[in-house]
Amino acid sequence: MAGGGGGAGRRGFTEINVTPLVDVMLVLLVVFMITAPLLSTGLRVELPRVDAEATPLKDTRLVVTITSDEKILFGDVDVTATIEAALRDDPRIQRERELYIRADQEARYGVVARVVAAARAAGVDGLNLLVEPNPVPLPPRDRG
Repeated sequence: MAGGGGGAGRRGFTEINVTPLVDVMLVLLVVFMITAPLLSTGLRVELPRVDAEATPLKDTRLVVTITSDEKILFGDVDVTATIEAALRDDPRIQRERELYIRADQEARYGVVARVVAAARAAGVDGLNLLVEPNPVPLPPRDRG
C-alpha cells in the first residue's frame, strides 16, 4: 500500500478562487481613494488666492472654518457662539497646540481676528491660515 495515489488524499478538499475577492477589494479601494478627499470638503469656502505654496493638512479635525455668512465651525460642529470654550476644552488642541484656519475670502476680518484671539487664549502656538495657492506658471522651455 506504499507509494502512488497522489490525488487520493486530496479528494475531500476544494480550492477557493480568490480572484473575485481581490477584484472587489481593488474596486472598493479605488472608490474610497476617490471619495475620501470629497468628504472633508463638503462645506464650500472660497479661500483667498495668493502666491504661496499649499500648506499640507496634518489632521482635518483641527480645522476651524469661517464661512462667508460668518459661521464658525470647528470640524463639522457650529461653534459660532462658543468658539473660545470649544478650543479651550478640546484635548487635542491642548496636546498639539496647533490649529488650521480656513476663512472664506468674503468673511470679515473681525471674525477671523476673534478666532485667532480664541486660539491664542486656548494656548495654541502654531496658527496656520489656509489659502488657495495660485497656479505656478511653468518656466518657458528653451528651444535650442
